[in-house]
Amino acid sequence: MVPSLNPVNRVIITLSLSGSLSSPKQNIIDRNLSPVLFSIKIHCIIKVFLLRRKDMSIPRRASFWLTFCIISIFLLSACGGATSGTTPPSSTSSSSAAINVVAAENFYGDIVKQLSGNRVAVTSILSDPDIDPHEYTSNVPTALAVSKAQLVIENGDGYDTWMDKLLSASPNSSRIVLVGANIADHKLPDNAHIWYGINNMPAIAQAITAALKKLDAAHASTFDNNLATFKQSLVLLEQKIQEINTKYKGTPVALTETIYLYQANPEGLDVLTPLEFQKAIAEGNDPPANTVVETNNQVAKKDVKILIYNVQTVTPITTNLQNQAKNLNIPIVPVSETMPPGKTYQTWMMDQLNALQQALATATGH
Repeated sequence: MVPSLNPVNRVIITLSLSGSLSSPKQNIIDRNLSPVLFSIKIHCIIKVFLLRRKDMSIPRRASFWLTFCIISIFLLSACGGATSGTTPPSSTSSSSAAINVVAAENFYGDIVKQLSGNRVAVTSILSDPDIDPHEYTSNVPTALAVSKAQLVIENGDGYDTWMDKLLSASPNSSRIVLVGANIADHKLPDNAHIWYGINNMPAIAQAITAALKKLDAAHASTFDNNLATFKQSLVLLEQKIQEINTKYKGTPVALTETIYLYQANPEGLDVLTPLEFQKAIAEGNDPPANTVVETNNQVAKKDVKILIYNVQTVTPITTNLQNQAKNLNIPIVPVSETMPPGKTYQTWMMDQLNALQQALATATGH
């Protein structure tokens, strides 16, 4: 039996029911299934009111319908708000956004934003610098974002195979898919970390710009101008790399994995760490025992001047290597696979280059 409720109590109950719509635990569900869930909630509220309607006097009936109209408006507004929730896991948009873009990694998302002039709504999937990208698994919100995307940018070369599965699950002949590894023109063998090669980025930016122009031809000149600005900004990074090469060429260093080879090579650094060791760590495997011994000995004997350490691909072996270097006062340069919060691609790379230069100065005394 439903207890008798006066209009004030009805308002309180209705607001309580609708208040749950913005619950964090329900956010993802309400965003995707909100029309159904809100319909059910409104239906339940109507039932509560109508069960007592026959007992109402005319003034009470008038009060009921006024209350019901107000609450209905409130619920419909809540429904509209819930369906436009933030796209996880990391998204940025503009009020004038015209193109839905999904970037598998946040540095590609940043480059798209720089090239688009805020003509896009970008969702970057891998954006947490504390998570190993090699261990990422996709989820429902990610699949939803990909299904709505007009442009998708992935790294490729086995780095983000989960994106290929998401694309296959939501085929769209009009969607443009760019694969960085297929575009990069200075790719190292068996090394998917192409974004660390500054000389790979002009070609990738050019491909992104072409895609943006195809999707939004009215702003083609804006995209072209932004591309020129982006390419010019890379010159400073190239100059910094050349500066390091000029001063520290031949300096022996250790790497925990292959990510930094794209910069260590043009910097002229002498990487002593066995390539088999680096590849195994990068691929999430245990390195051959002999390479572990060799790498540890290089650090223990101070054959290397610095250790360049990937902070996102961490194993007991790399942690032990880091601790050895720290105990021996060998400078450690942390590098990451995804762009830290609050950075652009250029500032992220420049910060790491500056840290490397400082570590080399400390280690060599000049």
